[in-house]
Amino acid sequence: MRKITIVGLGAGDLDQLPLGVYKKLKSAEHLFLRTKEHPAVLDLEAEGMSYQSFDEVYEQQESFEAVYEEISEQLLEMSGKTAVTYAVPGHPLVAEQTVQLLISKGPERGVEVEITGGQSFLDAVFQALAIDPIDGFQLLDGTAFKRDQVQLLQHTLIGQVYDSFVASNVKLTLMEKLPDDYEVFIVTAAGSSGENIKKVPLFELDRQVELNNLTSVYVPPVKDETILNKEFFKLREIISVLRGPKGCPWDKKQTHSSLKKYLIEEAYELIEAINSDDIDHMIEELGDVLLQVMLHAQIGEDEGFFNIADIIDVLSEKMIRRHPHVFGTAEANDVDAVMKNWQEIKREEKGNVARESLLDGVSKGQPNIMRAYELQKAAAKVGFDWKEVGPMWEKVKEEIEEFTEEAEKTDNSEKQHDEFGDLLFALVNVARFYNIQPEEALLRANSKFTRRFRYVEAKVNKSNRDFSGHTLEQLDAYWDEAKQMGM
Repeated sequence: MRKITIVGLGAGDLDQLPLGVYKKLKSAEHLFLRTKEHPAVLDLEAEGMSYQSFDEVYEQQESFEAVYEEISEQLLEMSGKTAVTYAVPGHPLVAEQTVQLLISKGPERGVEVEITGGQSFLDAVFQALAIDPIDGFQLLDGTAFKRDQVQLLQHTLIGQVYDSFVASNVKLTLMEKLPDDYEVFIVTAAGSSGENIKKVPLFELDRQVELNNLTSVYVPPVKDETILNKEFFKLREIISVLRGPKGCPWDKKQTHSSLKKYLIEEAYELIEAINSDDIDHMIEELGDVLLQVMLHAQIGEDEGFFNIADIIDVLSEKMIRRHPHVFGTAEANDVDAVMKNWQEIKREEKGNVARESLLDGVSKGQPNIMRAYELQKAAAKVGFDWKEVGPMWEKVKEEIEEFTEEAEKTDNSEKQHDEFGDLLFALVNVARFYNIQPEEALLRANSKFTRRFRYVEAKVNKSNRDFSGHTLEQLDAYWDEAKQMGM
């Protein structure tokens, strides 16, 4: 059976190489190195060892993934012609993607892959930095580094920081979570005679030293609470404390029911911030909406029914399930196709259970103007709708007349409520024709009224007369000034 023997060159120079590994290298019929840039290789060369390295592959390929694929393929092909010994820096099973590819592909290609010893560079790094990984440690790949991999409370070592391009990517990714001047360590050739450790501010990571394949970046655990405040786990911890035995009396007494009104208020304040195009206000109000979600999640956890992880899990599954055109093989080239898929998937999720009415799917918990909009939209799906706006306006006029008639009566308040409701319902229908969300339109009107009335108040105060000292015509003149000023 064809065979590839993989050995590790360790983290340092030849003096640290285990005897067994040394013998395998010396006796190898055909020795291949992932890279010749290693402290032990110079000494082995001096002893007359011959080899072939794959350094030129790094220059030929555009990505590290392609490099690793090319190396593994060449080795598998070579194994059909001769006995292959493949040497990699450190230990073969630590941060060596080519080895993982060989382990995966070998059996499928009839190639036995044997892993022998080698000292991991981790031991040398732990010693060089004098850190104990029991405190919490993670090893990440600099060539495939992502922001959400980083656990700020742990010792973080980022390996395979080969060059300034990788270092720059690592720097920019870390700066999404850490201050620009956060101190990190560049560790090069740990455990060898050329060992070098340099502490630098994060923003200088990619321009302080010459990087090579023996370079790693060490990020110490974060102890500054102001940095941790950006992390989701910290928010969850804060809410838990607020609801805990020594927490806030107000937070501890809240229930799902008592919080309903606050969720509605915060949602409307967010909409106001969006309408005002006020980014800072949006950030604050989005935080307030998130606070409501976190409080409900903590109440659920306190009562033993659910927690925030359950909420995220259900949401993630739903988003993947309802977007097969993104996460699956379905196709949807426009919004109409997406919505059609969405509705079909919703029906499947509910087991295609027939409702007594098409209107059963319209939530009763919405503000009534919003619910009127959704009721009309549901009915329109089966054709119960005017195709043109003309009849809608006629209906509005009809309802105005009916309400006017009832409003002139003083002894039929219930009927007045009915007719006024019909008038609002008819106006919602007109709004729907023009794709206007009536609830949002009313919010805008309220905001506009507030701005203009505050202007009127300011003018009244400036006049040194109160409202009773003004005629309605004078107040209207102030109002018109506000209107002309674009308020």
